[in-house]
Amino acid sequence: MNRPTNRPAGLVPKMLNHLAYVTHDVAATADFYTRVLGMELASTIFDDHVPSTGENFPYFHIFFRMGDGSTIAFFECTDLPPAAKSTHPAYDTFNHCALWVENQAEVRRWLAWLKENDVEVIGPIDHKGMIESIYFHDPNGIRLELTTPIDPDWNRHARQGEADLKLWVETKERAKAEGRDPAQALLQMIRESKKRYAQAG
Repeated sequence: MNRPTNRPAGLVPKMLNHLAYVTHDVAATADFYTRVLGMELASTIFDDHVPSTGENFPYFHIFFRMGDGSTIAFFECTDLPPAAKSTHPAYDTFNHCALWVENQAEVRRWLAWLKENDVEVIGPIDHKGMIESIYFHDPNGIRLELTTPIDPDWNRHARQGEADLKLWVETKERAKAEGRDPAQALLQMIRESKKRYAQAG
């Protein structure tokens, strides 16, 4: 995989500013993110058009601030129809927002608090010794994760990440070139890799 190497030094985003989603009920959203998740209502904007595109979508934009200053934001737009249903359940599982918490004890405190507020929770889940997480949904159906590292270097495995990326892409492209089903080839590769992980452990 060829990647440009002449990019300017230090040109890397510094932190998450915000993620933005659509809501059809900004009041319920504000209640959930402030009362249940404890975030501060940080800022709001409303306008009769979208500044970046000029589209005539009247909207209310609201931001909720986390401990590091990053935010989750929502738009409530007038007369917006419901979103189309996903074409596969994987979209509803994989598309999510993960929020960092201090440690495993705090994960369990969150689990108890969410259940006390009648929020359905999955977990805690140990992700191969890398992180531990719980999962739930906000009032808009957005899947949220509260997670904490188990491996202190969980996001410092660039060499292994590059090797895994190369293996995934090459397996898929080889299957296509040979007229085989890429999905089946990738599944076989995953299972073989899991055997190697088990032997290494």
